[in-house]
Amino acid sequence: MGEEPTSTAEMVAEARREVRGLSIEEFERVRQSGEALIIDVRDVRERWNSGTVPGARHAPRGMLEFWADPDSEYHKDYFDRQTPVVLYCAGGLRSALAAQTLQRLGYTDVSDLEVGYEQWKEAGGAWEEVPVPDSVRR
Repeated sequence: MGEEPTSTAEMVAEARREVRGLSIEEFERVRQSGEALIIDVRDVRERWNSGTVPGARHAPRGMLEFWADPDSEYHKDYFDRQTPVVLYCAGGLRSALAAQTLQRLGYTDVSDLEVGYEQWKEAGGAWEEVPVPDSVRR
């Protein structure tokens, strides 16, 4: 017999045990320091609708592994296993899973904004608009 099915709630709980979650205050300190790569893993439409944290790079959850893996043909050079990485999504669930994935890819200093972007923004966190390209507006 194989393993019992795992729910997304169980997957997120496991990721939370393995990944350091940052509070809003801790995230702001890291953001201000400029020492970490901050990654927004949300879908581009979420970014267009509600903005993003200034200075954050976008790596959609579906491409994260490929962009972060230096052996992948899709690797983005701003990903470096030696640089601290902080991820965020809308509510902190996808970013926990994403951070766990980066750890499995050999990234050693990975954390996530535990409450997510929406609470960050509601708490007065810095954000900026993400313009919708003209080609999409048509």
